[in-house]
Amino acid sequence: MGTPSADVAPPPLSPRKRLLAASISLFYRNGIQATGVSELCEVAGVSKRTLYQLYGGKDELIAAYLAHLREKRVSPAERNLFDDALAPRERLAQLFDRPDPARFRGCAFHNASVELTMPGHPATPVIHEYKESFERRIAQSAREAGCKEPEELGRALMLLFEGATALATSTGDLAAFDAARPVAEKLIGDAAA
Repeated sequence: MGTPSADVAPPPLSPRKRLLAASISLFYRNGIQATGVSELCEVAGVSKRTLYQLYGGKDELIAAYLAHLREKRVSPAERNLFDDALAPRERLAQLFDRPDPARFRGCAFHNASVELTMPGHPATPVIHEYKESFERRIAQSAREAGCKEPEELGRALMLLFEGATALATSTGDLAAFDAARPVAEKLIGDAAA
């Protein structure tokens, strides 16, 4: 048996993975409601029938998209928050670093929550679990930093982060993170004293 050639292409992605990749690209950039099933299928190179066979419909694909983002920790703030190589206080403060303006369109979970108003949508539990786990991780970092009342600090930092993110998304001005950072640093400093 010979060795594989270096120019052998990797196997193509499955239709399920192509649909997920298309949703990641289109839902965040264009919005969930603005992205139709036809566009998703065209970008993924699959039929509508395939989407419905694999995911049951667009709503279930939305839930899978958000579950994938949750598992992969795609935002820099989130990756850093879970980076145990960083000091706990640094993990907390970096939440308020300015995101890359070329890639920023807010929090995918917040955006989805705003767009998905149907009660019982399959993505709703994914959104709630993500936000709750994010807040718990902030509180855990506060605990590791030796802060008093880490859950209370975690809640305050979560509110501040969510507010900065929402404001930056609404106005297109990332200065919201610059304004939030000294407030966060004061809260962290006071809780660590």
